[in-house]
Amino acid sequence: MKKFIFKSVVLSAMLLGLPLLGTSLQGKPPESYLEFPLKTHLVMHAPFSWTQFSIYALLISGATLPIVYRLFKVPRAAIAPAASRASFPWWGWLGTAMALFSWVLAWNRFPWFAPFQAYTFTPLWFSFILVVNAIGYRRTGKCLLTHRTRFFLLLFPVSGAFWWYFEYLNQFVQNWHYQVPRYDSVHYFLAGTLPFSTVLPAVLSVRECLLSWSRLQLAFADFLPIPFPHPRATAILVLGGSAPVLTGIGVYPDFLFCFLWVSPLLILLSLQTLAGERHILAGIAHGDWRFGMASALAGLVCGIFWEMWNHYSLAGWHYAIPYVQRFEIFRMPLLGYAGYLPFGLECAAVGSLLESDPTGEKATTRV
Repeated sequence: MKKFIFKSVVLSAMLLGLPLLGTSLQGKPPESYLEFPLKTHLVMHAPFSWTQFSIYALLISGATLPIVYRLFKVPRAAIAPAASRASFPWWGWLGTAMALFSWVLAWNRFPWFAPFQAYTFTPLWFSFILVVNAIGYRRTGKCLLTHRTRFFLLLFPVSGAFWWYFEYLNQFVQNWHYQVPRYDSVHYFLAGTLPFSTVLPAVLSVRECLLSWSRLQLAFADFLPIPFPHPRATAILVLGGSAPVLTGIGVYPDFLFCFLWVSPLLILLSLQTLAGERHILAGIAHGDWRFGMASALAGLVCGIFWEMWNHYSLAGWHYAIPYVQRFEIFRMPLLGYAGYLPFGLECAAVGSLLESDPTGEKATTRV
């Protein structure tokens, strides 16, 4: 418990304090960034740039294409035929019906539903979580909902708090803004926290499904080992490097906005390493990338559904991302989807703080 409190305090102090310190040192009034809900436009973003777009595209391609190649290089003959270990549960069918019904309501504007039109995101994602758990249950006979119920339920309140950190960091870069009715502060907080509470359960439920995918198991069980001979020294360097980046995130938002997604993950992994704990990427040291790949891909899968359902919903969000705001798929610019990969790892790292098996060694797999 002491380690958990220490990690939480350090993480919160860095994420909440350093960006505000940076803007204060630049002479910007801190109260501008503490406005709730945020109404002031504080950041004028750089326009689209082919040069910057190309650089980002090359970096993202260089990091992801070898992973995609490895994943689909697995010969079909080596993949075991999928054999269901349980029937699709009744609550999975209920979730499917709820999802379809909620989807219709979200993308239409029925006059009789007008008072509730802004609240369709939450039932959509509760339904999604049910369906994903049902798919995992059918494949393996287990899922978070049925076999790790306490952990599963704990994810909801933790997720609500977890996403508010990103809302706070977004005050400094303003990469997204919401199209919602004019709420007072209390209503805005409650209306946001409920859908935010579905983020971690959704991502970690998808991760459990992906861990049962034979192709992923075969591709990444024995991949490229990346050992860290001096993990504590590396953790100190990474933790120290995260501090100036977070301090500068509000000063140079067009250049450092991507660290909004990376810095929390690096801080968490560094703190777990310094505490002598086994973190979510520990398997990479001996070539086992399965847990990390499943977590990252889970973030991307959920991201696609988030953006799809956001597209025609009344209460949604819009993006303003410097240099790359073009080639939108739904409302998200193409290169923006890359951010969901580290976000999936981030969700896994937060989940690891709540469980005793952060690397998935006890996770159900199918090989």
